[in-house]
Amino acid sequence: MRHIILAAVLWAASFAPGWADGAAIRTTIQSQITAFQQDDFDTAFSYASPNIQRIFGSPDRFGLMVSQGYPMVYRPADIKFLEIETIQGENWQKVRMADQQGRYHVMAYRMILLDGQWLINGVQLLPSEETGV
Repeated sequence: MRHIILAAVLWAASFAPGWADGAAIRTTIQSQITAFQQDDFDTAFSYASPNIQRIFGSPDRFGLMVSQGYPMVYRPADIKFLEIETIQGENWQKVRMADQQGRYHVMAYRMILLDGQWLINGVQLLPSEETGV
């Protein structure tokens, strides 16, 4: 019986990033948010994947998109890291953010590992039933 339980735990663990990867992913996201809070778009842009950098072309265009389209990311009132999910081989970190009006939003950060560094390869606003509690 112990072998079955151990096998199940090892199998489940193979689908999620390790603890160290989870910490590194959270550090990347938090560092980008901190850069946005300081209007340091160059640093914020450095945490974006090469694909995202190609799409926006410059740190200023990237910063403008975030400040206008994602105010809860640009100036969050509160941040709470939720679970990391692996979906079709991709790591998604969920983050609950409160905007300046106290409304909560759940964001899913699509993360990629490139040359030993976790980078943000997209962000999605998820449907949420949270009401600011």
